[in-house]
Amino acid sequence: MKGKKNKGVSSHYFAKKPAVKPKYGLIRTYLRGRYFEFLTSSGVFSPKKIDLGTKLLIESAIIPEEGSVLDLGCGYGPVGITVAAFNPKLHVVMVDINELAIKLARKNAERNYVKNVEIKHGYLYEPVKNRKFNAILCNPPISAGKKVVHPVITEAPEHLTENGSLQIVVRSKIGGKALSKLMKETFGNVEVLARKSGYRILMSRKP
Repeated sequence: MKGKKNKGVSSHYFAKKPAVKPKYGLIRTYLRGRYFEFLTSSGVFSPKKIDLGTKLLIESAIIPEEGSVLDLGCGYGPVGITVAAFNPKLHVVMVDINELAIKLARKNAERNYVKNVEIKHGYLYEPVKNRKFNAILCNPPISAGKKVVHPVITEAPEHLTENGSLQIVVRSKIGGKALSKLMKETFGNVEVLARKSGYRILMSRKP
Protein backbone atom coordinates (compact mmCIF):
# COMPACT_ATOMS: atom_id res chain seq x y z
CA MET A 1 0.00 0.00 0.00
CA LYS A 2 3.04 2.27 0.22
CA GLY A 3 2.60 5.48 -1.71
CA LYS A 4 -1.11 5.01 -2.40
CA LYS A 5 -3.25 8.06 -1.73
CA ASN A 6 -6.73 6.90 -0.80
CA LYS A 7 -9.26 7.11 1.95
CA GLY A 8 -8.14 3.88 3.63
CA VAL A 9 -4.78 2.59 4.81
CA SER A 10 -1.71 4.34 3.41
CA SER A 11 1.79 5.44 4.32
CA HIS A 12 0.67 8.98 3.43
CA TYR A 13 -0.57 11.14 6.32
CA PHE A 14 -3.70 11.96 4.27
CA ALA A 15 -5.28 8.58 4.95
CA LYS A 16 -7.76 7.14 7.41
CA LYS A 17 -5.18 4.77 8.90
CA PRO A 18 -1.56 5.60 8.00
CA ALA A 19 0.46 2.40 7.82
CA VAL A 20 3.16 3.45 10.27
CA LYS A 21 3.72 2.59 13.89
CA PRO A 22 2.94 5.63 16.06
CA LYS A 23 6.00 7.25 17.58
CA TYR A 24 4.81 10.03 19.86
CA GLY A 25 6.42 13.37 20.53
CA LEU A 26 5.68 16.78 22.04
CA ILE A 27 6.05 20.22 20.50
CA ARG A 28 6.35 23.28 22.73
CA THR A 29 6.03 26.57 20.87
CA TYR A 30 4.97 30.22 21.01
CA LEU A 31 2.34 31.30 18.49
CA ARG A 32 1.17 34.91 18.38
CA GLY A 33 2.87 35.45 21.72
CA ARG A 34 1.20 32.59 23.57
CA TYR A 35 2.67 29.28 24.72
CA PHE A 36 1.17 26.07 23.31
CA GLU A 37 1.94 22.36 23.62
CA PHE A 38 1.00 19.80 20.98
CA LEU A 39 1.22 16.04 21.19
CA THR A 40 2.34 14.63 17.85
CA SER A 41 3.16 11.29 16.27
CA SER A 42 4.60 9.68 13.20
CA GLY A 43 1.82 9.17 10.67
CA VAL A 44 0.62 12.78 10.90
CA PHE A 45 1.81 15.87 9.05
CA SER A 46 4.95 17.60 10.35
CA PRO A 47 5.28 15.69 13.65
CA LYS A 48 8.58 17.23 14.78
CA LYS A 49 7.72 20.94 14.52
CA ILE A 50 5.04 23.33 13.33
CA ASP A 51 5.87 23.56 9.63
CA LEU A 52 6.58 26.99 8.15
CA GLY A 53 3.43 27.10 6.02
CA THR A 54 1.16 26.30 8.95
CA LYS A 55 2.94 28.84 11.14
CA LEU A 56 2.53 31.52 8.46
CA LEU A 57 -1.18 30.73 8.22
CA ILE A 58 -1.58 31.02 12.00
CA GLU A 59 0.28 34.33 12.08
CA SER A 60 -1.43 35.97 9.09
CA ALA A 61 -4.96 34.54 8.87
CA ILE A 62 -7.85 37.01 8.96
CA ILE A 63 -10.21 35.63 11.59
CA PRO A 64 -13.70 36.90 12.42
CA GLU A 65 -14.31 37.87 16.03
CA GLU A 66 -17.52 35.84 16.15
CA GLY A 67 -19.22 33.11 14.13
CA SER A 68 -17.66 29.86 12.99
CA VAL A 69 -14.40 28.79 11.38
CA LEU A 70 -13.50 25.49 9.70
CA ASP A 71 -9.97 24.11 10.03
CA LEU A 72 -9.95 21.69 7.09
CA GLY A 73 -7.27 19.02 7.40
CA CYS A 74 -6.53 19.96 10.99
CA GLY A 75 -3.82 17.38 11.66
CA TYR A 76 -2.94 17.37 15.36
CA GLY A 77 -4.61 20.77 15.67
CA PRO A 78 -2.23 23.75 15.70
CA VAL A 79 -4.34 26.01 13.45
CA GLY A 80 -7.78 25.35 14.89
CA ILE A 81 -6.64 25.26 18.51
CA THR A 82 -4.69 28.51 18.16
CA VAL A 83 -7.59 30.28 16.43
CA ALA A 84 -10.00 29.07 19.12
CA ALA A 85 -7.67 30.08 21.93
CA PHE A 86 -7.37 33.67 20.71
CA ASN A 87 -11.04 34.02 19.73
CA PRO A 88 -13.19 32.53 22.51
CA LYS A 89 -16.42 33.78 20.91
CA LEU A 90 -15.75 31.70 17.80
CA HIS A 91 -16.91 28.14 17.23
CA VAL A 92 -14.07 26.30 15.50
CA VAL A 93 -14.75 23.03 13.68
CA MET A 94 -11.71 20.86 12.97
CA VAL A 95 -11.83 18.06 10.40
CA ASP A 96 -9.32 15.44 9.26
CA ILE A 97 -9.46 12.06 7.54
CA ASN A 98 -6.57 10.73 9.65
CA GLU A 99 -7.93 8.95 12.74
CA LEU A 100 -4.66 9.33 14.65
CA ALA A 101 -4.59 13.07 13.89
CA ILE A 102 -8.13 13.43 15.22
CA LYS A 103 -7.22 11.64 18.47
CA LEU A 104 -4.21 13.92 18.91
CA ALA A 105 -6.26 17.04 18.11
CA ARG A 106 -8.77 16.15 20.82
CA LYS A 107 -5.99 15.62 23.35
CA ASN A 108 -4.32 18.86 22.30
CA ALA A 109 -7.52 20.87 22.70
CA GLU A 110 -7.74 19.61 26.29
CA ARG A 111 -4.02 20.12 26.85
CA ASN A 112 -4.28 23.77 25.82
CA TYR A 113 -7.56 24.39 27.71
CA VAL A 114 -9.53 25.15 24.55
CA LYS A 115 -13.22 24.32 24.71
CA ASN A 116 -14.80 26.20 21.79
CA VAL A 117 -13.84 23.52 19.26
CA GLU A 118 -15.69 20.67 17.59
CA ILE A 119 -13.41 17.95 16.20
CA LYS A 120 -14.79 15.64 13.52
CA HIS A 121 -13.36 12.71 11.56
CA GLY A 122 -13.94 12.44 7.83
CA TYR A 123 -12.92 13.19 4.24
CA LEU A 124 -12.64 16.88 3.33
CA TYR A 125 -16.08 18.56 3.63
CA GLU A 126 -18.10 15.36 4.18
CA PRO A 127 -18.37 15.80 8.00
CA VAL A 128 -19.77 19.34 7.59
CA LYS A 129 -22.42 18.83 4.92
CA ASN A 130 -25.01 21.62 4.86
CA ARG A 131 -22.94 23.77 7.23
CA LYS A 132 -21.54 27.21 6.43
CA PHE A 133 -18.60 29.06 7.95
CA ASN A 134 -17.31 32.60 8.12
CA ALA A 135 -13.83 31.35 7.22
CA ILE A 136 -12.16 28.14 6.07
CA LEU A 137 -8.47 27.67 6.85
CA CYS A 138 -6.39 24.95 5.22
CA ASN A 139 -2.83 23.83 4.65
CA PRO A 140 -3.76 21.40 1.85
CA PRO A 141 -1.94 18.06 1.43
CA ILE A 142 -0.26 18.94 -1.86
CA SER A 143 1.44 15.55 -2.11
CA ALA A 144 -1.97 13.85 -2.07
CA GLY A 145 -2.58 15.22 -5.56
CA LYS A 146 -5.07 17.36 -7.45
CA LYS A 147 -8.03 15.04 -6.79
CA VAL A 148 -7.72 15.92 -3.11
CA VAL A 149 -6.43 19.49 -3.23
CA HIS A 150 -8.68 20.98 -5.94
CA PRO A 151 -11.98 20.15 -4.16
CA VAL A 152 -10.68 22.07 -1.12
CA ILE A 153 -11.05 25.14 -3.34
CA THR A 154 -13.91 24.30 -5.70
CA GLU A 155 -16.26 23.02 -2.97
CA ALA A 156 -15.47 25.83 -0.52
CA PRO A 157 -18.11 28.36 -1.70
CA GLU A 158 -21.01 26.09 -0.74
CA HIS A 159 -19.60 25.97 2.81
CA LEU A 160 -19.04 29.72 3.21
CA THR A 161 -21.35 32.47 4.34
CA GLU A 162 -21.68 35.62 2.23
CA ASN A 163 -18.28 37.39 2.26
CA GLY A 164 -16.80 34.34 3.98
CA SER A 165 -13.18 33.56 3.12
CA LEU A 166 -11.05 30.60 2.11
CA GLN A 167 -7.45 31.00 3.30
CA ILE A 168 -4.92 28.40 2.24
CA VAL A 169 -1.19 27.71 2.31
CA VAL A 170 0.61 27.26 -1.01
CA ARG A 171 4.22 26.68 -1.95
CA SER A 172 5.34 29.39 -4.33
CA LYS A 173 7.26 26.93 -6.52
CA ILE A 174 5.02 23.86 -6.09
CA GLY A 175 1.63 24.48 -7.66
CA GLY A 176 1.18 27.93 -6.17
CA LYS A 177 0.31 29.63 -9.46
CA ALA A 178 -2.13 26.89 -10.47
CA LEU A 179 -3.95 27.02 -7.14
CA SER A 180 -4.09 30.81 -7.26
CA LYS A 181 -5.64 30.58 -10.74
CA LEU A 182 -8.17 28.00 -9.53
CA MET A 183 -9.16 30.23 -6.61
CA LYS A 184 -9.64 33.17 -9.00
CA GLU A 185 -11.78 31.01 -11.30
CA THR A 186 -13.85 29.66 -8.40
CA PHE A 187 -14.41 32.88 -6.44
CA GLY A 188 -13.72 35.63 -8.94
CA ASN A 189 -11.03 37.02 -6.65
CA VAL A 190 -7.80 36.05 -4.90
CA GLU A 191 -5.17 37.94 -2.92
CA VAL A 192 -1.90 37.18 -1.17
CA LEU A 193 -2.11 37.71 2.60
CA ALA A 194 1.51 36.86 3.38
CA ARG A 195 4.76 35.58 1.87
CA LYS A 196 7.66 33.97 3.68
CA SER A 197 10.31 31.28 3.10
CA GLY A 198 8.78 30.09 -0.18
CA TYR A 199 5.23 29.93 1.20
CA ARG A 200 2.25 32.13 0.48
CA ILE A 201 -1.12 32.49 2.14
CA LEU A 202 -3.85 33.00 -0.46
CA MET A 203 -7.33 34.26 0.34
CA SER A 204 -10.54 34.36 -1.69
CA ARG A 205 -13.87 35.73 -0.51
CA LYS A 206 -17.32 34.50 -1.45
CA PRO A 207 -19.16 37.37 -3.19
